[in-house]
Amino acid sequence: MTRKNVPDWLRWARELQAISQTGLHYSSNEHDTANYDRIRTIAAEMTSSATGLAEDDVLGVFRVHPAYATAKIDVRGAVIDQGRILLVRERVDGCWSMPGGWADVGEIPSDMVAREVREESGYEVEVEKVLGVFDANRSPVHLEFFHAYKILFLCRLTGGAPRPSDETSEVGFFDFDELPPLSLHRTNERHLAEVRAHLADPDRPAAFD
Repeated sequence: MTRKNVPDWLRWARELQAISQTGLHYSSNEHDTANYDRIRTIAAEMTSSATGLAEDDVLGVFRVHPAYATAKIDVRGAVIDQGRILLVRERVDGCWSMPGGWADVGEIPSDMVAREVREESGYEVEVEKVLGVFDANRSPVHLEFFHAYKILFLCRLTGGAPRPSDETSEVGFFDFDELPPLSLHRTNERHLAEVRAHLADPDRPAAFD
């Protein structure tokens, strides 16, 4: 995906918010603080105007992300069994994705994705390799405000049984050619195509944006 897939308002508002967040963290006088606070308010006004969200609600989200602005990280586990891929149905939108979620501070990546798979699906896995690192915001739909990277891991099924969670309502394995409706900002066709490519060529290097 390219930069043209991101609406101009989102690109501008995201950059303004990042500037304000970092500036507020480092500002050392009232004048700079006031200026960066105003930049944050402008970013919230732009977001509110484009989305219909209340400006105060947007500002509330911005304020819970202090300090230097960096990209968030989303991890996803590609679990394969007899040529089929494990997907979970997201309660939030009723669509399906590879199990995963936002990275937690203090946890190593392989442990994190294995835990996400277990918590969201009930299955135990061993993490085998990184399939790709993607810019999660270069999608034509369901763009998140905060910039994020998505790391996709290939996992080997080792045990467990299907068990939905607070975040997932169903669990199942699907043929790649007979997929249910996807939760596209979590798992999209490009991610699944990369999984299939690695299954066809185990020596394929990790993809990256």
